[in-house]
Amino acid sequence: MLLKNIVLNKRLNIFIVEDEPLICATIETALKKQGFKVAGDADNVSEALSAINTTQPDLVLVDINLDDYKDGIDLAVELDKKSIPYLYLTSQTDPDTIERVKTTKPLGYIVKPFTEAGLRSNIQLAWHNFSLTTDDFFLIKHEGRMHKVNQKDITYLKAYDNYCYINTKVNQYLVPHTLKHTYEKLNTNYFIKSHRSYVINVNHITSIDTKIVNLGSAKIPLSTKHRAELKRHIS
Repeated sequence: MLLKNIVLNKRLNIFIVEDEPLICATIETALKKQGFKVAGDADNVSEALSAINTTQPDLVLVDINLDDYKDGIDLAVELDKKSIPYLYLTSQTDPDTIERVKTTKPLGYIVKPFTEAGLRSNIQLAWHNFSLTTDDFFLIKHEGRMHKVNQKDITYLKAYDNYCYINTKVNQYLVPHTLKHTYEKLNTNYFIKSHRSYVINVNHITSIDTKIVNLGSAKIPLSTKHRAELKRHIS
């Protein structure tokens, strides 16, 4: 599903990383009571990464202090690489840990001990802030996971029957909407059709040939019908 923002009462699918079994069980119970889904849980980084890759949660709750040679900050670094949103679960931490936390990009922090209401409000507020932006982001549901994609990073879109591929330099997403429907949601300052089956981001154009628009290594068809309009748009 392609959205400019996301409704707060969406049943978020949440994965828990916590090494205290009692606390983990408490969190799971609280999440379910508050209307969230629980994708699973793990008590160490390696198991968490494997399970997160399998379960594709919307959000991860990460305990900073794990009883393992890797802690929650190590996990957060990996989640940042995968652009998977997460919240830290934390109690008071030492200055060295705080400095390491500053190198990561959590949606926020849930301070232990917490109440059910506090857990719910922290998650909802963090997700709300995640879904809002002033810089043309889409939230795209792809293969069961929500992805936040900046329109400026989109290189081109390609029609695929009643679906549409959204391509960036590093990823490709298949969304259950037509090219026309998706195109209507885009910023017209830098998106334009080059062909009946393609929409390109003009900011990524490296050169234009007679029948091809080059977007770096990507070669996109350019039809006679759309060539003049593209040149006018660039001018």
